[in-house]
Parts: sequence; structure tokens; C-alpha cells
Amino acid sequence: MESMFRGTTICGVKKDGKIALAGDGQVTMSESVIFKSNAHKVRRIYNDSVVIGFAGSVADAFSLCERFENMLNKFSGNLMRSAVELAGTWREDKASRQLNAMMIVADKDQLLIVSGTGEVIEPDDDVCAIGSGGNYALAAAKALKQNTNLSAKEIAQKALEIAGQICVFTNDHITIEEV
Repeated sequence: MESMFRGTTICGVKKDGKIALAGDGQVTMSESVIFKSNAHKVRRIYNDSVVIGFAGSVADAFSLCERFENMLNKFSGNLMRSAVELAGTWREDKASRQLNAMMIVADKDQLLIVSGTGEVIEPDDDVCAIGSGGNYALAAAKALKQNTNLSAKEIAQKALEIAGQICVFTNDHITIEEV
């Protein structure tokens, strides 16, 4: 059964040796009610060396984040190995395959998407976005990265602001973390 709580936008940008993740704060109940406007869906984990942003049903996203952090602990913070192992267990575990969530994860060197189908994706152009406003944020971030001198953090912020002007499931309560 699908969760009634959804709606978010997460954007990741890697530029000039920095990686920034930005996420809005809106949690939507069904299709028409803003249930919460200041949720924090971007956070630091693993001794503050990894940043994670999640989208999808709230309970599934928390479960996925917890499983990812367990993998980071198991593999001494190796981001790629942790993501690949999580994706592998996701495909093998019947309960995990039912999780309706995605994540963007980053450390000081890598930016990855862990998809809802158990895939690990390195984004093109070092820019990625997920969630209900993800396509809007992705387009904005790509354009800003290609045509401005803004930093990774500034691009992620502006991409979320633009997505929030277009997507009704994205608001302007933005959390940004940079590694």
C-alpha cells in the first residue's frame, strides 16, 4: 500500500571540489494537503562525512536511510561500496523491494543516486535531482552550472527555488548541506 505522505525535491551538485545537496521541507498528504512545511530531508550521517537527501514515502525513506547508514558502518564509510551493497540487498530482500523511496548520497568525492529499483547511478554532468520537483530542479541546476560561475551550494539553492515556483509539492523551506 502506498503511503499518503509524499512530495519533495532533492538536488545534488558537484562543482569545483565541493558537493552540495539541497532539499525542500514540504510533506504532502494525499494530493491536496500540506502536512508539514519544514521537514529536513537532507542531513549528515556517518560522522558528518556523508550527506544524504531522500524522497518518497516518509517511512520508506527513513528505512532506506537507516539501511544505508548501516552499510556505511559495515564498509568503513566507502560510499560506492555501501550504495552497491545496499542496492544488492534491496533487490534480494522482498520487503526492501517494496520501499517507495530514492536517495541522493554524497561524500567529499562522489555524488550518487540510489534508485527505487535498487540501482546506483552516477549522474551525468555532476548534477542530479529526485522527487516530485526533481525534473524542474535538474533542468535549472544544469542550466546554472553550464552558464554561470555560481558555486555548487548556490546552484543547488537556486535550483530548489526555481522548482518551488513550478512544482506544487515543493516549497521554499530549503535545507542545504555541503561536503
